[in-house]
Amino acid sequence: MKPLSTLFFTPLTLAALTAGVWAQTETASNAAPAAAAASPAAPTPAVTAADIQALKDALAAQQKQIEALQEQLQRKNEARQAEPEAGGSRNQVFAPEAPQQVAALGLTGIQQETANQTPGQNSEGQSQTFDKQMEGPLTIHFRGINITPGGYAEAAFIRRSRALAADLSTPYGSVTMPGASQSHIPEFFGSARQSKITTFVDGRLKNVNLSSYVSADFLSAGVTSTSTQTNSYTLRLRQFWGQAKFTHGWSFLGGQSWSLVTENGKGISPDDDLGRTNDARPRVIDPSYSVGFVFARQYGIRLTKAFGDKAAIAFAVENPQDTLSTHGNAANFLLGEAGASNSYNTLSTYSFNPAPDLIAKAAFDPGFGHYEVFGIVDRFTGRVFPCAESVSTTTGGVTTVTVGPNCPAVTDAGTSVGAFDSSKEGGGLGASARFEIAKRVTFGLKGFGGSGVGRYGPASLPDVSINGDGTVHLVKNLIGLSTLELKVTKKLDIVGYGGVEYASRSFSTDQLTGKFVGYAARTANNTGCFTETPPNTANGSAGFDPGSLANCTADSRAVIEGTLGFWYKFYNGPRGRFQFGTMYSYLTRNTWSGYGGLPAGSNGLEPHGIDNMIFTSFRYYLP
Repeated sequence: MKPLSTLFFTPLTLAALTAGVWAQTETASNAAPAAAAASPAAPTPAVTAADIQALKDALAAQQKQIEALQEQLQRKNEARQAEPEAGGSRNQVFAPEAPQQVAALGLTGIQQETANQTPGQNSEGQSQTFDKQMEGPLTIHFRGINITPGGYAEAAFIRRSRALAADLSTPYGSVTMPGASQSHIPEFFGSARQSKITTFVDGRLKNVNLSSYVSADFLSAGVTSTSTQTNSYTLRLRQFWGQAKFTHGWSFLGGQSWSLVTENGKGISPDDDLGRTNDARPRVIDPSYSVGFVFARQYGIRLTKAFGDKAAIAFAVENPQDTLSTHGNAANFLLGEAGASNSYNTLSTYSFNPAPDLIAKAAFDPGFGHYEVFGIVDRFTGRVFPCAESVSTTTGGVTTVTVGPNCPAVTDAGTSVGAFDSSKEGGGLGASARFEIAKRVTFGLKGFGGSGVGRYGPASLPDVSINGDGTVHLVKNLIGLSTLELKVTKKLDIVGYGGVEYASRSFSTDQLTGKFVGYAARTANNTGCFTETPPNTANGSAGFDPGSLANCTADSRAVIEGTLGFWYKFYNGPRGRFQFGTMYSYLTRNTWSGYGGLPAGSNGLEPHGIDNMIFTSFRYYLP
């Protein structure tokens, strides 16, 4: 086949030649009368039918070559677009213009050189596959890579019927009981802290697409952060990962990203946090999302295999942690400590985990909906001190000291003698389904259950409690979410979510004292959950330290939330997106009953806290 530059040049040459011949004929015809008056006209070369036919034949042959080249380009584009991408990501291949269009523009030598490249390559022969989701007017193309800044600016507010002293993010597990002073005071907070900045970088090297993504917001607080005058809050890392995605369907991801347990919209791939990829997060204003949504953002490494656009499987190794809640235990156990000052938050505690969380997932897209099944295995370890607890009894003037069965000797009471590590395996299974039940109506269900998986829900219910002997006792957790999203018009969306998170009773008997200890013991005392107490005034905190409820264990049994709202897009186009949303949420925290402090035969008190919340948000998304 002739070089592409020759193909582009030939039609122009033939067209110019044809025009010149006809111009000569027309000039000769117009000049003939004047020439006849002056002198006899010289004979003009005649354009014969054979000449015209030769031009037509040349043009026809050239057109066939152009059509053949077009078919070749189309086949290559179709083959490239059909290559399986990990996670089912939709990519666009940018090929040169069709030969007729290039010829009509009359390309310069440099432009013709670019047009001569293999489809889907840049001037250096590197393949160019740009993700439709990320490519935009702000994309910077530099030396074979594409840098796309993004994010949005938000002005939002929250109005709660019962105060929680919280920004937009709702601390679900802290919803107050009826007797708390906060339950009598509403609160309003306005915030721009959920505003987000992002950058996506990608480039292609032979058969692998390399990419990296970083996103951050300001929903964290430093020791100097206040809302009194200058609302100064610290930048918070949300995601920062790198990915290698191969054309044969394999991909590898490492860094901080959405956990593999987080639901996708199609296939298995990381979320870009711009709302334009395949995530399936609840479309709510609350940064804590919705009760029942299973997620985490944490360190992990992940291997994924996509089988076309119909199925994908993945395995991940992710960061572990514990959420502990226990009552009445002796100081005979250790799970972790406060963060080291040079690397972690010294005001937070970090559990000691012997192994990472192991997660596997399979996703299916058969053409009607998106379906996922996943499982997790985690491991909890504590240090047990069998001699730390002892009981002294005096009978007839004789004092007897009793220690637990694992303590070597009575003389070791109150020491660390005999300390040992105790581990417990946990984990769970989950599944989700999302599909259209009618035109523009999406319905979804997700369920997750197991032992020691409470931290994967927004309510952060406990993973573990502690037995009377100091060993780890896992809490059974159930998490569920239902979704209904209606696309009423191109500009108006209505969304609704209903979710629940559950934690089981997890208590045991202390062999030395005979008392129930752990989480949600039946002997828990809830008699003070309905009685308000005066505020504390210690340490100069007068007016800003609500009184703590006495005799109010109030261990959470189930946290339930229902949300209904809408998003309206005033503008959505090449200059970005400007939208407004408002939502109402009803939240209740139901507790386990306890008969402590009640007369014999009582069934126990089961208090619960309620909050009504209204959110609004104005957002401008970068294009």
